[in-house]
Amino acid sequence: MDVISAFIVGGLICVIGQILMDATKLTPAHVLVFFVTSGAVLSGIGLYQPLVDIGKAGATIPLTGFGHNLVTGVIQDVDEYGLLGVFTGGLRAAAGGITAAIVFGYFMAVIFNPRSK
Repeated sequence: MDVISAFIVGGLICVIGQILMDATKLTPAHVLVFFVTSGAVLSGIGLYQPLVDIGKAGATIPLTGFGHNLVTGVIQDVDEYGLLGVFTGGLRAAAGGITAAIVFGYFMAVIFNPRSK
């Protein structure tokens, strides 16, 4: 059942992104910023966690989940370290994903020879 709910929630998030790109003049970069920001705002006001509870990976893997991850880390670090947590929480929460993206990106650049067209 978790797989089905993750598929539905993640699919709906992707459908929203596709509709935004098809029905408006928004570029993929605009949609990326919109999704990260909306995930952060929804998480900040407490509306994204119920979606994560229902959709699990379908809600945490898309870009909205990255915004949710940042805000969740900030909230935890503010509770633990005070005002300093505003600056450290998001990076601490997302450090694993950011590091993985950098390492895998580096290895792909070494393995494959990019050419300009």
